[in-house]
Amino acid sequence: MKQSFAAIILGGTGQVGGAAVAELLTTSQCREVVMVTRKPIAPRSRVRNVVLDTGAADFAERTAALAREVLSQGPASAVSCVGVGSGSMRWSEEELQRLELGVVGAFARGCHDAGIAQFCLLSAAGSTARSRFRYVRVMGMKEDTVRNVGFARLAIFRPGIIVGNAHTPPWVGWLGSLVPGSFGNIDQRILGRSIAAEIALHSREAGEVTRGNAAMKKLAAQFNSVP
Repeated sequence: MKQSFAAIILGGTGQVGGAAVAELLTTSQCREVVMVTRKPIAPRSRVRNVVLDTGAADFAERTAALAREVLSQGPASAVSCVGVGSGSMRWSEEELQRLELGVVGAFARGCHDAGIAQFCLLSAAGSTARSRFRYVRVMGMKEDTVRNVGFARLAIFRPGIIVGNAHTPPWVGWLGSLVPGSFGNIDQRILGRSIAAEIALHSREAGEVTRGNAAMKKLAAQFNSVP
């Protein structure tokens, strides 16, 4: 018998996060999606909104308290879909690090301290802390930050150009259609579905897995069979 699960998500009001929430809610296995936001959102069935100050010094502790309460009801996984979208070019590296390392890192630590074993992290294609490109470098640093938290299961999602996304101009999507492999296009619905599939199908597995476009599309296809 398949066991129900809950998902605690940071960044669920964004484009990719919203797609992940929508896909999670399509399966009856998902008993609840807990969305951590800075401002209240409209009520939805099976969605619980918890408003927290993500910039507060005790954000990790408040996240841990929330995660323990969710875990008391049954298995739960955590997801970070935090991102700045088209605004990343206007942010300084310090601002990017404050969000991608500081906020996401505190969220991850709180979830881990509460006992959550599986963490899904939205990153980007080619991410490495050694890159000379600012955004790619910060994404790589974010991966390292969450990796060092020590989750039993860490799934890193590295999409190329995300199409179907309000932050992706049509010309970029057209250009992405000409780029093969991991740096090319992936529809945000498929990306969201692959995150949902990781939680529904692989929560009991251990180790780290990094998925590019092709792997995400393959995983998303498996989710179609989840009731």
